[in-house]
Amino acid sequence: MKKSGRYDTSSLIEGQYEPGSRSRVLKNLLGIKRKREMDMLEAREQLRAYQELLRLYSLGHCFTAQDICRMHKLWLGNIYSWAGALRQVNISKGAFTFAMASQVPKLLQQLEDGPLAQFTPCRFSAIDTLAHALAVLMGLQAGLQPLDFDGIRGAKKQAYFAAVQAGMDYNNYQPMEQVFKAVVERTLRAGKKV
Repeated sequence: MKKSGRYDTSSLIEGQYEPGSRSRVLKNLLGIKRKREMDMLEAREQLRAYQELLRLYSLGHCFTAQDICRMHKLWLGNIYSWAGALRQVNISKGAFTFAMASQVPKLLQQLEDGPLAQFTPCRFSAIDTLAHALAVLMGLQAGLQPLDFDGIRGAKKQAYFAAVQAGMDYNNYQPMEQVFKAVVERTLRAGKKV
């Protein structure tokens, strides 16, 4: 298993690092080696993908697991060969282990049958209900700007990982709802400044 400050992964292509990147940048189609350059490119591609997704999906669309894969490919397909495919490697960051790759199909189906079926299309106006919906595109369907996750740093990043763990281990989604509520509030405040 390879280790870096970013993620620990196995040896399949999606778990390999770009040669010369000091194990900080995943192997990519563009040969980018610097983490900062990759972070900026991923952010730019995310904004581009938001605009394209707004054209692809109507406000009344009910999202599916296939849509999630399509969104991932649309966002990162110009950067990574594995974008849009189900994850084949097990990954962790620090002490936090993400869902095992073998569980991803089952978890995506649960996402589709549960929250995606329940909360899309997203037509909520109350901030608590919107936070409960837990998805960027659901926020877009509700008329928000793209959600601003920049505030999830330091202790807030640890709280985010703890919230993911609480959901995975105990089906307790309240901590994640609080994380998303803060993200929605930050997005709304930023929108008022524009």
